[in-house]
Amino acid sequence: MPDFETIVDDFSFLDDWEERYKYIIDLGNQLAPLNDDELTEANKVRGCASQVWLTFDAPESDTLKFRGESDAHIVRGLIALLIALYDGQSKADAVNIDPKAELAKLDLEDHITPQRSNGLVSMIERIRRQAGA
Repeated sequence: MPDFETIVDDFSFLDDWEERYKYIIDLGNQLAPLNDDELTEANKVRGCASQVWLTFDAPESDTLKFRGESDAHIVRGLIALLIALYDGQSKADAVNIDPKAELAKLDLEDHITPQRSNGLVSMIERIRRQAGA
């Protein structure tokens, strides 16, 4: 899985949004699926139009480690973007990330539906809560 800055660089080489959507979906396809016992109500993210689950590994650790799953391909790709942005960061650093500014580098806001955008905000809120924000 590429880091977030590599994803931003890759986006700059893609000519149109159809190619960018495919790239986001490909990122999502690289995610290892969650186990059935992780697809619980406790791990489910509220506020998403699709089914979304985020599970945090070693939640007591100072380092943010998480995985995610969705029943929608594009949403799995959005989860992959958030993993690239947040995973492996210290919780203190994760709290200081400005997700709106970082994701603006990809111009997502103008190219995903309002429902997907709301779901993305819900996922970010869940990640930030886990980081202690």
